[in-house]
Amino acid sequence: MIDPREAARELADDLLFPDAARVDRLDRVPEEHFTALAERGLYGLAVDAAPEVHQEVVEILAGGCLATAFVWLQHTALTKAVAGYGTHPELLADLRAGRVKAGVALGGLWPNAPLRARRDGDGLVLEGSSPWFTGWGVVDVFLLAARDEADRIRWLYLDARPGPALRAEPLDLTAARASGTVRLVFDGLRVPAARLLGDDPSEGLAERDRAGLRTNGYLALGVAARCAALIGPSPWDARVAAVRTLLDTAEPPALPAARAAVSDLAVRAAAALAVAQGSTSVLRGSHPERLAREAAFLLVFGTRPAIRDSLATRLGD
Repeated sequence: MIDPREAARELADDLLFPDAARVDRLDRVPEEHFTALAERGLYGLAVDAAPEVHQEVVEILAGGCLATAFVWLQHTALTKAVAGYGTHPELLADLRAGRVKAGVALGGLWPNAPLRARRDGDGLVLEGSSPWFTGWGVVDVFLLAARDEADRIRWLYLDARPGPALRAEPLDLTAARASGTVRLVFDGLRVPAARLLGDDPSEGLAERDRAGLRTNGYLALGVAARCAALIGPSPWDARVAAVRTLLDTAEPPALPAARAAVSDLAVRAAAALAVAQGSTSVLRGSHPERLAREAAFLLVFGTRPAIRDSLATRLGD
């Protein structure tokens, strides 16, 4: 069986990166990108491979086409949740094979979040919104986190289809526009008990969240690595390697600073690429122009107050 990292490199170099400029102008990532991911067995990595393998694949794919990697990465959340709770084995098999594609909506995760759940018999009713959802029009189902009246986090999965009680409001992103990122609005959407995966206490959420900050950093690392590759042999290769090691090895308390270091690196590497390639870098659709927008986008995607504080300090140096 081919190593998933080698499969990801082949896909990134042969399809994703050559197609990235075209995808940047589209409303949705082409279906053939997701078919290629499934054919190479990359949809089940979150549960089938070691974390470091999954993280390296995130980096490789993000350096090929950020929009594609961005949608694909959302799949991880539901796959891990279904595997962890062990409640829907048939769904898990489809998720691992890429026959069913998934997104994630975390609008009810944090205190005072805009999405709430109330019990209704053995099911739940959802009211409010989830401000950030990626993959609308592409994915089939999605994982949702909602707080109930007892302040517990309820995890459930829903069909990614609009209806009278669920609508999507498109977000006009500056980068990765083809990712189908929207705001989801829930207006009394009833979820039957069969769609409930499990629940967790809200206590200790911040600590659990901090431990999971690592993976998103590999998106920015992929952009930085692609910039370094386009520049050619230079000190940027060592800088990318050093920050990769920092992100790989950081313990949870140090992850916000590591995430800030990676995002800072991506912005600086994109600027260095623009300088290296000269005036053509200002042309719409050029690799430096697109990568600069992607690096700026990743300064704020999936951030937390501690990451923002560390970034503000770095960028103020």
